[in-house]
Amino acid sequence: MSTPVDPDFRARLAALNEKFAATVPGTLDKIRTALVACQAGGAQPPQDALHELHEVLHGVAGSAGTFGFAVFGQESRRVEQMVRAVLATQTGWEAVVPEVEKLLVWAARDPKANQYD
Repeated sequence: MSTPVDPDFRARLAALNEKFAATVPGTLDKIRTALVACQAGGAQPPQDALHELHEVLHGVAGSAGTFGFAVFGQESRRVEQMVRAVLATQTGWEAVVPEVEKLLVWAARDPKANQYD
């Protein structure tokens, strides 16, 4: 096994992981707020709220795995793709709501868990 060129690499990576972990509650609040805004539109969510939900999920999907939250990132990507499909087709919203709610409950318990249930 090779030694990283930068001896402080692991310490800095651990600090970044902790920093990401500290943002998770705020991120969950953003997801929840976007979901509520989407639900305020009735059967079909307002496009701006749907875009916001997509954007927040996309951010989690793109960064969570890097900081040791692999399953959180994967599940966020899965739900993000569902939201993207709703944006593209204007259908399927009713299936998205329980998936976002499940993600929020799961991540509130342990966003670093290795299994999604």
